[in-house]
Amino acid sequence: MLTPSPLKAHLGYWLRFVSNHVSHAFALKVEAHGVTVAEWVLLRALFDRDGTAPSGMAQALGMTRGAISKLVDRLAEKELLRRMPSETDRRYQALELTPRGRALVPVLAALADENEEEFFGHLPVEECERLAEAMQAIVRHHGLRKLPTS
Repeated sequence: MLTPSPLKAHLGYWLRFVSNHVSHAFALKVEAHGVTVAEWVLLRALFDRDGTAPSGMAQALGMTRGAISKLVDRLAEKELLRRMPSETDRRYQALELTPRGRALVPVLAALADENEEEFFGHLPVEECERLAEAMQAIVRHHGLRKLPTS
């Protein structure tokens, strides 16, 4: 009978361990501002792409249209974004940040920067760059598209 390898022998174990802690700390920070991490991801994406259709956001973020629709509903209810109907096609709508939503994005981005510093600030810059390059190589190799939203 083979002896199973220990959990801590796996790189995936350590990635998940660190990721869970980084993600949880960030979730607490953004939730203090009334949004979830998934909502933050959509807000940040719209900050650069106001006027994008929900289907375009779904594609850009690697999410389903249904998931985007739920996020849009929640953010519209919070008055952080609005749906802008097309004047020529009643079926088409674009998403746009409200002034309140646009003002919130830099605040939340600063929290992301703060969280990054808390967890990785003790590492030399070169080590952070190598770590990011390794993660990006894994993403490319496996063709990963879905953005982390939780």
